[in-house]
Amino acid sequence: MIPIKSEKDLEMMRKAGQILSGIMQQLQKAVRVGVTTLELDGLAEELARKKNALPAFKGYKNFPASICASINEEIVHGIPNERALLEGDILSLDLGIDYGGYFADAAVTIPVGRIDARKKKLIEVTRRALELGIKQAKVNSHLFDISYSIQNYVEKNGFSVVRQFVGHGIGTKLHEEPEVPNFGRQHEGPVLKCGMVLAIEPMVNMGSWESEILDNGWTAVTKDRLSSAHFEHTVAITDKGPEILTK
Repeated sequence: MIPIKSEKDLEMMRKAGQILSGIMQQLQKAVRVGVTTLELDGLAEELARKKNALPAFKGYKNFPASICASINEEIVHGIPNERALLEGDILSLDLGIDYGGYFADAAVTIPVGRIDARKKKLIEVTRRALELGIKQAKVNSHLFDISYSIQNYVEKNGFSVVRQFVGHGIGTKLHEEPEVPNFGRQHEGPVLKCGMVLAIEPMVNMGSWESEILDNGWTAVTKDRLSSAHFEHTVAITDKGPEILTK
Protein backbone atom coordinates (compact mmCIF):
# COMPACT_ATOMS: atom_id res chain seq x y z
CA MET A 1 0.00 0.00 0.00
CA ILE A 2 1.41 3.39 -1.03
CA PRO A 3 0.91 5.94 1.77
CA ILE A 4 -1.13 9.08 1.03
CA LYS A 5 0.05 12.19 2.87
CA SER A 6 -2.29 14.69 4.51
CA GLU A 7 -1.83 18.41 3.99
CA LYS A 8 -0.18 18.57 7.44
CA ASP A 9 2.23 15.81 6.41
CA LEU A 10 3.08 17.65 3.21
CA GLU A 11 3.68 20.90 5.07
CA MET A 12 6.20 19.18 7.34
CA MET A 13 7.83 17.51 4.35
CA ARG A 14 8.10 20.88 2.59
CA LYS A 15 9.99 22.20 5.62
CA ALA A 16 12.26 19.15 5.63
CA GLY A 17 12.82 19.55 1.90
CA GLN A 18 13.75 23.22 2.19
CA ILE A 19 16.22 22.51 4.97
CA LEU A 20 17.78 19.73 2.93
CA SER A 21 17.95 21.93 -0.18
CA GLY A 22 19.88 24.57 1.77
CA ILE A 23 22.31 22.00 3.14
CA MET A 24 22.91 20.52 -0.31
CA GLN A 25 23.69 23.96 -1.73
CA GLN A 26 26.29 24.58 0.97
CA LEU A 27 27.81 21.14 0.49
CA GLN A 28 28.19 21.74 -3.24
CA LYS A 29 30.01 25.02 -2.56
CA ALA A 30 32.44 23.12 -0.30
CA VAL A 31 33.42 20.63 -3.03
CA ARG A 32 36.88 21.45 -4.38
CA VAL A 33 40.20 19.82 -5.15
CA GLY A 34 41.86 18.68 -1.91
CA VAL A 35 38.79 18.46 0.32
CA THR A 36 38.03 15.02 1.77
CA THR A 37 34.66 13.34 1.77
CA LEU A 38 35.05 12.95 5.55
CA GLU A 39 35.20 16.74 5.85
CA LEU A 40 32.05 17.04 3.74
CA ASP A 41 30.36 14.46 5.97
CA GLY A 42 31.15 16.48 9.09
CA LEU A 43 29.86 19.65 7.45
CA ALA A 44 26.59 17.96 6.45
CA GLU A 45 25.91 16.76 9.97
CA GLU A 46 26.76 20.16 11.46
CA LEU A 47 24.46 21.97 9.04
CA ALA A 48 21.59 19.53 9.66
CA ARG A 49 21.81 19.80 13.44
CA LYS A 50 21.88 23.60 13.23
CA LYS A 51 18.45 23.35 11.62
CA ASN A 52 17.16 20.90 14.28
CA ALA A 53 17.30 18.05 11.78
CA LEU A 54 19.01 14.69 12.02
CA PRO A 55 21.08 12.99 9.31
CA ALA A 56 18.78 10.17 8.21
CA PHE A 57 21.48 7.83 6.91
CA LYS A 58 23.73 7.73 9.96
CA GLY A 59 23.07 4.45 11.73
CA TYR A 60 20.44 3.40 9.19
CA LYS A 61 21.03 -0.34 8.85
CA ASN A 62 24.39 0.48 10.50
CA PHE A 63 25.56 2.88 7.78
CA PRO A 64 28.48 4.73 9.44
CA ALA A 65 28.11 8.26 8.04
CA SER A 66 25.73 11.17 7.45
CA ILE A 67 26.22 11.38 3.69
CA CYS A 68 26.85 8.92 0.90
CA ALA A 69 29.86 10.24 -1.02
CA SER A 70 30.46 8.27 -4.23
CA ILE A 71 33.41 9.12 -6.47
CA ASN A 72 33.76 8.29 -10.19
CA GLU A 73 32.89 4.57 -10.63
CA GLU A 74 31.11 4.48 -7.25
CA ILE A 75 27.36 4.50 -7.93
CA VAL A 76 25.84 4.92 -4.48
CA HIS A 77 26.54 4.35 -0.77
CA GLY A 78 30.14 5.53 -0.88
CA ILE A 79 31.43 5.79 2.70
CA PRO A 80 33.16 9.12 3.47
CA ASN A 81 36.88 8.78 4.20
CA GLU A 82 40.14 10.72 4.10
CA ARG A 83 40.65 10.44 0.34
CA ALA A 84 41.11 13.97 -1.00
CA LEU A 85 39.15 14.90 -4.11
CA LEU A 86 41.26 15.20 -7.26
CA GLU A 87 40.96 17.38 -10.35
CA GLY A 88 38.77 15.52 -12.84
CA ASP A 89 36.80 13.50 -10.27
CA ILE A 90 33.04 13.52 -10.20
CA LEU A 91 31.40 13.26 -6.77
CA SER A 92 27.85 12.07 -6.08
CA LEU A 93 26.53 13.42 -2.79
CA ASP A 94 23.41 11.81 -1.34
CA LEU A 95 21.84 13.08 1.88
CA GLY A 96 18.63 12.43 3.75
CA ILE A 97 17.36 14.26 6.81
CA ASP A 98 14.77 13.66 9.50
CA TYR A 99 12.97 16.85 10.52
CA GLY A 100 10.38 16.35 13.22
CA GLY A 101 9.76 12.77 12.14
CA TYR A 102 9.44 13.61 8.43
CA PHE A 103 12.07 12.71 5.86
CA ALA A 104 13.51 14.32 2.75
CA ASP A 105 16.14 12.83 0.44
CA ALA A 106 18.22 14.37 -2.37
CA ALA A 107 21.35 13.70 -4.41
CA VAL A 108 23.54 15.57 -6.87
CA THR A 109 26.68 14.81 -8.88
CA ILE A 110 29.33 17.54 -8.91
CA PRO A 111 32.45 17.98 -11.06
CA VAL A 112 35.70 18.51 -9.17
CA GLY A 113 37.65 21.13 -11.09
CA ARG A 114 37.80 20.48 -14.82
CA ILE A 115 36.35 17.19 -16.03
CA ASP A 116 36.43 15.56 -19.45
CA ALA A 117 33.62 15.92 -21.98
CA ARG A 118 32.26 12.40 -21.47
CA LYS A 119 31.85 12.91 -17.70
CA LYS A 120 30.26 16.29 -18.36
CA LYS A 121 27.72 14.70 -20.67
CA LEU A 122 27.04 11.92 -18.13
CA ILE A 123 26.19 14.50 -15.46
CA GLU A 124 23.98 16.55 -17.80
CA VAL A 125 22.09 13.49 -19.08
CA THR A 126 21.47 12.24 -15.53
CA ARG A 127 20.23 15.65 -14.39
CA ARG A 128 17.92 15.91 -17.39
CA ALA A 129 16.68 12.34 -16.89
CA LEU A 130 15.56 13.32 -13.38
CA GLU A 131 13.71 16.35 -14.77
CA LEU A 132 11.94 14.18 -17.35
CA GLY A 133 11.03 11.58 -14.71
CA ILE A 134 9.60 14.26 -12.44
CA LYS A 135 7.36 15.55 -15.27
CA GLN A 136 5.60 12.16 -15.24
CA ALA A 137 4.95 12.31 -11.47
CA LYS A 138 1.36 13.46 -11.80
CA VAL A 139 -2.10 12.31 -10.82
CA ASN A 140 -3.38 9.36 -12.91
CA SER A 141 0.00 8.63 -14.49
CA HIS A 142 1.41 5.17 -13.89
CA LEU A 143 4.51 4.74 -11.74
CA PHE A 144 6.51 3.21 -14.59
CA ASP A 145 5.80 6.23 -16.79
CA ILE A 146 8.47 7.86 -14.59
CA SER A 147 10.75 4.84 -15.06
CA TYR A 148 10.28 4.67 -18.82
CA SER A 149 10.95 8.37 -19.40
CA ILE A 150 14.24 8.11 -17.47
CA GLN A 151 15.41 4.92 -19.18
CA ASN A 152 14.40 6.08 -22.66
CA TYR A 153 16.30 9.38 -22.40
CA VAL A 154 19.40 7.84 -20.83
CA GLU A 155 19.71 5.06 -23.39
CA LYS A 156 19.11 7.43 -26.31
CA ASN A 157 22.19 9.27 -25.09
CA GLY A 158 24.36 6.17 -25.02
CA PHE A 159 24.39 5.54 -21.27
CA SER A 160 22.69 2.92 -19.07
CA VAL A 161 20.48 2.97 -15.97
CA VAL A 162 21.39 1.00 -12.86
CA ARG A 163 19.06 -1.94 -12.14
CA GLN A 164 20.19 -2.96 -8.66
CA PHE A 165 19.16 0.27 -6.92
CA VAL A 166 15.92 2.23 -7.27
CA GLY A 167 14.06 5.22 -5.92
CA HIS A 168 11.38 4.90 -3.25
CA GLY A 169 8.41 6.32 -1.46
CA ILE A 170 9.25 8.60 1.47
CA GLY A 171 7.41 10.27 4.36
CA THR A 172 7.49 9.37 8.04
CA LYS A 173 10.00 6.70 7.05
CA LEU A 174 13.08 7.16 4.89
CA HIS A 175 12.02 4.28 2.65
CA GLU A 176 8.32 3.60 2.03
CA GLU A 177 6.33 1.93 -0.73
CA PRO A 178 6.63 1.97 -3.69
CA GLU A 179 9.98 1.18 -5.23
CA VAL A 180 10.64 3.60 -8.11
CA PRO A 181 12.86 1.91 -10.71
CA ASN A 182 14.67 3.87 -13.40
CA PHE A 183 13.65 1.33 -16.04
CA GLY A 184 10.24 0.03 -17.05
CA ARG A 185 7.40 0.06 -19.54
CA GLN A 186 5.01 2.93 -20.09
CA HIS A 187 1.47 2.76 -18.67
CA GLU A 188 2.38 0.03 -16.17
CA GLY A 189 2.69 0.00 -12.39
CA PRO A 190 0.45 1.60 -9.74
CA VAL A 191 -1.62 4.64 -10.66
CA LEU A 192 -0.25 7.78 -9.01
CA LYS A 193 -2.58 9.65 -6.66
CA CYS A 194 -2.60 13.04 -5.00
CA GLY A 195 -0.65 12.92 -1.73
CA MET A 196 1.89 10.29 -2.72
CA VAL A 197 5.52 11.36 -2.24
CA LEU A 198 8.38 9.77 -4.16
CA ALA A 199 12.16 10.00 -4.02
CA ILE A 200 12.98 9.83 -7.72
CA GLU A 201 16.67 9.12 -8.32
CA PRO A 202 18.21 8.13 -11.63
CA MET A 203 21.59 6.42 -11.27
CA VAL A 204 23.27 6.42 -14.66
CA ASN A 205 26.40 4.58 -15.77
CA MET A 206 28.77 5.61 -18.52
CA GLY A 207 29.15 1.99 -19.64
CA SER A 208 27.24 -1.14 -18.66
CA TRP A 209 24.35 -1.03 -16.16
CA GLU A 210 25.93 -3.86 -14.15
CA SER A 211 27.17 -3.18 -10.64
CA GLU A 212 28.78 -4.91 -7.69
CA ILE A 213 29.25 -4.23 -3.98
CA LEU A 214 32.70 -3.62 -2.50
CA ASP A 215 34.03 -5.56 0.49
CA ASN A 216 32.82 -2.85 2.90
CA GLY A 217 29.31 -4.21 2.30
CA TRP A 218 27.94 -0.83 1.23
CA THR A 219 29.60 0.87 -1.71
CA ALA A 220 28.15 -0.05 -5.11
CA VAL A 221 30.50 0.37 -8.07
CA THR A 222 30.15 -0.12 -11.80
CA LYS A 223 31.29 -3.57 -12.86
CA ASP A 224 33.33 -2.09 -15.72
CA ARG A 225 34.69 0.67 -13.43
CA LEU A 226 33.47 3.44 -15.71
CA SER A 227 31.96 6.51 -14.05
CA SER A 228 28.42 6.84 -12.70
CA ALA A 229 26.21 9.84 -11.85
CA HIS A 230 23.26 10.21 -9.48
CA PHE A 231 20.59 12.89 -9.05
CA GLU A 232 17.57 12.79 -6.73
CA HIS A 233 14.66 14.93 -5.57
CA THR A 234 11.80 14.31 -3.17
CA VAL A 235 8.61 14.93 -5.16
CA ALA A 236 4.97 15.21 -4.07
CA ILE A 237 2.11 14.23 -6.41
CA THR A 238 -0.43 17.07 -6.30
CA ASP A 239 -3.53 18.15 -8.21
CA LYS A 240 -1.44 20.98 -9.67
CA GLY A 241 1.30 18.66 -10.91
CA PRO A 242 4.58 17.44 -9.40
CA GLU A 243 5.91 19.52 -6.51
CA ILE A 244 9.66 19.23 -5.91
CA LEU A 245 10.05 19.44 -2.14
CA THR A 246 13.85 19.53 -2.21
CA LYS A 247 14.26 22.24 -4.86
